[in-house]
Amino acid sequence: MATDTYTEFVNSGLGRKITKSLGLPQPAKLRRYRPEAPLIEGPVVVVGASEVADNIAARLLTWDLDVRRHIGPKEKVAAVVAVFDTAATPADLSRNVLELGGMLKQLKPSGRVITVFRDPESTDDPTARAARKGAEGMTRSLAHEMRAGATANGIVLHEQLDATAPGVAGALRYLLSGRSAFVSGQFVSVNSVNGQLPHDWAAPLQDQVAVVTGAARGIGASIAKVLRRDGAQVILVDVPAAGEALAAAANEVEGTALQLDITRDDAAERILDHAQQHYGRLDIVVHNAGITRDKLLANMDAPRWDSVIAVNIESQLRMNRTLLGSELFSRVENGVGPRIVSLASTSGIAGNRGQTNYAASKSAVMGMVSAGSAQLEARHGTINAVAPGFIETEMTAKMPLGTREVARRLNSLSQGGLPVDVAETVAFLASPSAAGTSGLTLRVCGQNLVGA
Repeated sequence: MATDTYTEFVNSGLGRKITKSLGLPQPAKLRRYRPEAPLIEGPVVVVGASEVADNIAARLLTWDLDVRRHIGPKEKVAAVVAVFDTAATPADLSRNVLELGGMLKQLKPSGRVITVFRDPESTDDPTARAARKGAEGMTRSLAHEMRAGATANGIVLHEQLDATAPGVAGALRYLLSGRSAFVSGQFVSVNSVNGQLPHDWAAPLQDQVAVVTGAARGIGASIAKVLRRDGAQVILVDVPAAGEALAAAANEVEGTALQLDITRDDAAERILDHAQQHYGRLDIVVHNAGITRDKLLANMDAPRWDSVIAVNIESQLRMNRTLLGSELFSRVENGVGPRIVSLASTSGIAGNRGQTNYAASKSAVMGMVSAGSAQLEARHGTINAVAPGFIETEMTAKMPLGTREVARRLNSLSQGGLPVDVAETVAFLASPSAAGTSGLTLRVCGQNLVGA
């Protein structure tokens, strides 16, 4: 993995002075999650006068945070939660937006802004939908204005959803924490009252069993580590050719290794047999395995196209059908059922030159997730996707220096993400506290300046 020497230079005294004088990007050292660290340090201001705002303030108080409804003109602010759930017209946004804006210069480094509003698609009233889309557009634009590692994201509530639902608390905690360090300008939809808050927020996956494909190295290995840190038992899957690295990764997380080509017709059966034999249960499936075979479409051949489609999407569809037909993976415990998280990509959102096959496969993943949410809902389960942007991996380290530097700076945080940033978001979506969120593709891209 290549080192981002520019970010290191910018965060030195001399480097900061030189780069500021030249008007160059100022990537900050991001506040990432540490189990022993506070959720967030400093006052959290809740803006808005509604029952939802009151419920959110009450929830934050249970986490021993310094919750305010107003702040002094010279006080530093750790986070602002601005609630727009009662906005019925675009004009209704003004008061809370301007109050929020008045606090932005007081926001601490790596601070958080979270907006909360009702789902625009939940209403057919043009004026109400306009107001909600206005809150969405404001949040996306505000994210571009954040500085010093701060982020702005939104929580989108289904029409009649009560803010006391577990999924609202889960989304709030994720977005406030260092888990969401490389997530900005994005929205977590909470669609149902499903979910269960953990007894211990440091181990939200306690007693759960997860399988991660493509887990021998890179993002997959990082996902396995974070799931294990959060309390899960982990089955690591990769191709036989990666057997040595797979065994090492499994030993590191005290998990079990399964050498398996996921394109095999019996791949899901072998995963189920392994889970039954070693753990007697299976709660979480993370479809991380993927390949690239880049070529301009004019030069594309069948092996390149077909192999990418086979690994990146067809294998997932086939495995999901078998997994959801099994009793082992369809069990419901405390109102929470199976959870599936798939790896998509910003290439599937915005496209990428020379990646028609890869973009097709990753966009197909998002389609699968969107359509699959109803099927999982019947089992009290969820299916979601994570779409990474530029992440510092062995693969991106092989890019030409100039291309790599441009890719790093082409987002609102002006830097590449780390594998752990993807892993943290996967772990959040796999947690019982996120059981109210399904059918979502959540980008981990630092608000990449392409696509939605």
